[in-house]
Amino acid sequence: MSDHVAKNREYWDRISRDYQREHDVQLGKVEPTWGVWAIQERELDILGDVSGKDVLEFGCGGAQWSVALAKRGARMTGIDLSEEQLRHARGIVASEGVEVTLVHGSAEATPFADASFDIVFCDHGAMTFADPRRTVPEAARVLRPGGLFAFSMATPFLDLCYDAATQAVGDRLVRDYFDMKPIEDDGAVAFQLPYGEWIRLFRRSGLVVEDLVEIRPPADAKTTYEGYAPLEWARRWPAEHIWKLRRER
Repeated sequence: MSDHVAKNREYWDRISRDYQREHDVQLGKVEPTWGVWAIQERELDILGDVSGKDVLEFGCGGAQWSVALAKRGARMTGIDLSEEQLRHARGIVASEGVEVTLVHGSAEATPFADASFDIVFCDHGAMTFADPRRTVPEAARVLRPGGLFAFSMATPFLDLCYDAATQAVGDRLVRDYFDMKPIEDDGAVAFQLPYGEWIRLFRRSGLVVEDLVEIRPPADAKTTYEGYAPLEWARRWPAEHIWKLRRER
């Protein structure tokens, strides 16, 4: 197990109970939402019709997204590095009376066969806390030809303005862009790449970019993730975005 995998497993096992309690109202099991300002999937239409499709959630946490999509007819699988997060997921799946296959493992090296899924997606989760140089090829491997890979995460804009000393996002660039290093905060390790490197990684992995949705929250947006970025900041510059990619046929 690599160092960042071990650190992130320990981190999520440690904070899982508090995380699920603090963000319960936002991690909707009924209406799936993207990102820290909970923009509804039905508004963005990133995944489209999931009915009858095999769908994998990368870094499923408490599996709230998986539960919501299972209710929409998807055949859901969720994988997560944290056993504590999966403990919450099992309870939610059971209480909601849906079928979701839950797997304890890393998105960097999954146990799934090639071409197992029609959709792989992630709302922050593994695409933030795992090395993209491993997760992107892995997502492409388990996707069927023509399959969809979609994930949300912080933008490079946000990470470039993140001051590790104050643990806050400001209005000045304080980190290097071309030599972007993972950010370690409270024991967790989060990853980011420059835009050009993301695109070259997608192409090497056999993925074609369909869209990059830069999220601008509404002026009255509310969030349980108070420390992520000030709302006024995120309305001036994109704090989150969603990559939408298609596996080549």
